[in-house]
Amino acid sequence: MASPVSGVTAAPDKKPNILVIWGDDIGTWNISHNNRGMMGYRTPNIDRIAREGVAFTDYYAQQSCTAGRAAFISGSAPVRSGMTKVGMPGAKEGWQKTDVTMATILKSQGYATGQFGKNHQGDLDEHLPTMHGFDEFLGSLYHLNAEEEPENRDYPGD
Repeated sequence: MASPVSGVTAAPDKKPNILVIWGDDIGTWNISHNNRGMMGYRTPNIDRIAREGVAFTDYYAQQSCTAGRAAFISGSAPVRSGMTKVGMPGAKEGWQKTDVTMATILKSQGYATGQFGKNHQGDLDEHLPTMHGFDEFLGSLYHLNAEEEPENRDYPGD
């Protein structure tokens, strides 16, 4: 769900805030704005944001979270960025210097940008969100509990 949120009393030249709420393994009906009371879930804060802004209802998914994020953040097919499958620690796949992201474009228009939560777009320094237009990043570079799986062969050794 993406939502330009602006106040009724906003100055005419003031840009709207843009908030994208993105989650893994969340079905459309898990958000009460979408299920209209047909399920037991209640998400009042998300519902309010949807009512005050724009709620998108039609979308396509990629085969992995990495590919989906790459498509959304770049506005192009994941094959262009090379991020077509779930990235593993230390992989060369990730954002490249020449890639344009929504954050890069928004910054050029005077927006402050941030990404919070799971990234899954590469863990090398050159792939980090703060190297590709995001002013701030606080989150995980991998899936759910990747930091809790040292027995995994892909867990960073250092």
